Amino acid sequence: MALINESPPMPAFNILAVAQSGRLTYEAVLLAASLRAMAPRFAGKLYLAEPQPGALWKGDPRVPNGPARDLLQELGAVFLPFESRVFGQDYPQGNKIEALAALPDEPFLFLDTDTLICGPLDQVAFDFNRPSASLRVEGTWPQPELYGPGYTGLWKTLYDRFNLDFVSSLDLTQPDEYWRRYLYFNAGWFFHASPQAFGARLLEYAQSLRDNPPDELVCQELYPWLDQITLPLVVHAFGGGRPGPELSGLDGDITCHWRTLPLLYARESDRVVQVLEQVTAPNRIKKVLREHDAFKRMIWQGKGAEVRAMFDRTALPRREWVMRNAIKRAGLWLR
Repeated sequence: MALINESPPMPAFNILAVAQSGRLTYEAVLLAASLRAMAPRFAGKLYLAEPQPGALWKGDPRVPNGPARDLLQELGAVFLPFESRVFGQDYPQGNKIEALAALPDEPFLFLDTDTLICGPLDQVAFDFNRPSASLRVEGTWPQPELYGPGYTGLWKTLYDRFNLDFVSSLDLTQPDEYWRRYLYFNAGWFFHASPQAFGARLLEYAQSLRDNPPDELVCQELYPWLDQITLPLVVHAFGGGRPGPELSGLDGDITCHWRTLPLLYARESDRVVQVLEQVTAPNRIKKVLREHDAFKRMIWQGKGAEVRAMFDRTALPRREWVMRNAIKRAGLWLR
């Protein structure tokens, strides 16, 4: 069992996720349903940030009126409209950056919609004054060039850009020029005491790197990694760092960032699959989620079980792309 706080439940905090038309609508339904089923003592609000139509969107990005929207509100989700002023259609990952300004200025936990709540989230021992984020990440960025700066040179350039202390961010137990030595997160979850302050800094850094990247980054891809490049800088700027054992329930027994349903069935624990199928069993949930092909085929038409039978959870491939390719070859990659 994950290490959780044995003291009385913590003061309420809010959860922020981003919901849009299409796939994210159905992921949000699963997130909201699992939160209510598996963390019934959670006393905060689940805010679903919803980008509004505007110049940076080709169509209407909002969750359409209908059964899914009605169910989300029935499950207690609060829709939170916000304007896309910097990112929008060309970089939808920027939604999580711009949406923070719309939240009440109270402690928050951001979760990607492709997150399943599996336990008492209200009992995780958050220290909202010391932000942190998910270490369930592969070394996707940077990719040092043969004759260019290495990991140290690339990351130090960013810390210098924003007048941050680079050395104190390093994990000195890891070898020099190995990607895990450098602070790097998956942006699937992060938290802080003030969404206003954290969001403003995140937007400032992301916009700066997008519009005026340092020369050292000339050979580095900023998309789709921009949110994950700037997140460790902001966490460090606010005195945070890598998650400690008190947060082990995140990406553990309490939350699962499942990414895609085929990956969930391929690599997650029996407990996660059990929670998924338990939470989606009620007719009011099932009726809505069956509207999305990936949910219908993976959960109720048995394709998830087929994917699960392809892999040994005790000896999974070290790299995610190996699993993805195997699932695609089997014709079972659905999202």
